[in-house]
Amino acid sequence: MLALRLSLGAQPAVQVRRLLVAGASAGTGFLLLSALGHALSHPDPAASALRLAWCAGPLASTVYLALAVARTDPATRPRPGLSAVGLGPVKLMAISAATTAAACLLGSVLALLVFLQLRGDLTGMPLGGGAREFLAAGRPLPLPAALTLLALVPLSASAAVAMTLRPRDPVTGAGRTAPAYGRFGAYRRTPVRESFGAYGRFGRQFGAAARERRTATELPAPEQAGAEAPSADAAEETADGSPTVVPPPVPTAAPSGLPWGIAVLAVGLAVEALTSRTGSEGGPAAFLGLALTSLGLALVGPGLAHLCGRLLQAVRPGALRLLAGRVLMTEATRIGRPLGVVCAVVSAAYAMASLHDRDDPSAGPLVVLGVLLVVGCTVATLLTAAVEAKQAHADTTASLRRLGAPAGTLRRAAVLRAAALLALFGPLTVAVAELSAWPLGG
Repeated sequence: MLALRLSLGAQPAVQVRRLLVAGASAGTGFLLLSALGHALSHPDPAASALRLAWCAGPLASTVYLALAVARTDPATRPRPGLSAVGLGPVKLMAISAATTAAACLLGSVLALLVFLQLRGDLTGMPLGGGAREFLAAGRPLPLPAALTLLALVPLSASAAVAMTLRPRDPVTGAGRTAPAYGRFGAYRRTPVRESFGAYGRFGRQFGAAARERRTATELPAPEQAGAEAPSADAAEETADGSPTVVPPPVPTAAPSGLPWGIAVLAVGLAVEALTSRTGSEGGPAAFLGLALTSLGLALVGPGLAHLCGRLLQAVRPGALRLLAGRVLMTEATRIGRPLGVVCAVVSAAYAMASLHDRDDPSAGPLVVLGVLLVVGCTVATLLTAAVEAKQAHADTTASLRRLGAPAGTLRRAAVLRAAALLALFGPLTVAVAELSAWPLGG
């Protein structure tokens, strides 16, 4: 009931994102039921298994979108004081998983109703033509099998949300202590793990608090504030003497997946080139090369986004390029990962556009639905990640506005970041798509 009340009382933007998850779940559920109908109409188990395997892409895209929407939900975000009313990190994680399962369950029910309507089970007027092949009209629908397939999306999405948003112990040895949650959802700042019953001993908590205060007084000024000191290039002034935009702190190390992504991408392209030379276009080796190429594009996304941020700050940057580059470097993992997935999906869809079975007219609409689902979910995930990045920098943006930074400067910095990402990822996606389509198309 609490998850339902939080879902109904959310903001309109949050409700729109949840409706997108429900729509993606409905499309994926319809594809799964279509695979079941094809299995009922055709006795060939290999073809039916292949149709069911093609649903893995839309299923993964739907789960990825549901996870991104759950991460940006403000109602289930851990905040100090909620543990006093019984809403600790574990309870909020459970509420987020339940909300995700409810949205996916709504889509699954909608898919079942549409499938039964097209079969004629509700009105007695089934569709004719090639649609009867995947609807299995006139044959009894096994309800346990249909419900099992429809339960895949809600269970997978809720499990992914629970695993991602589960409370984690703070990392020891960091430069500054991040806020953490102790036992029973209590808010604390010490990363030291307590043994069983240690917190109940008399005077234990007071000694820990005294040690924390003594350590804080011995730290230098920048470390006490919990932030890095501004660099020299950030302390610029405009012509009228007003302060310029002071960028946020930037991680010095690039994401670690760039070398591995480049290696996997190179191996995938090499496998595809080898299949074209040996005359085995469209075979299993070509599909393996395409899968490795897509995985490589997904892995290099954060590293390339970090590289874009560095390139924006090259050759004596001004305040605009400095702000755009540093924000892009800070959000390289959050923005680069879904952007790499979008590039991988677009290149794979372009390469496999001509591989559907033209002899089977019933497969055409299902292929179009699957492609639209995968592309739409990945693009929606990218936009949701952009919303998450904006929420993460809300305090920094408010501080910049209080310092006198004009709103036009912040908008131009956002446009500059988008243009830099498009200039790097656009040609890369086109080149990889052309190289992947060459061996597959024969």
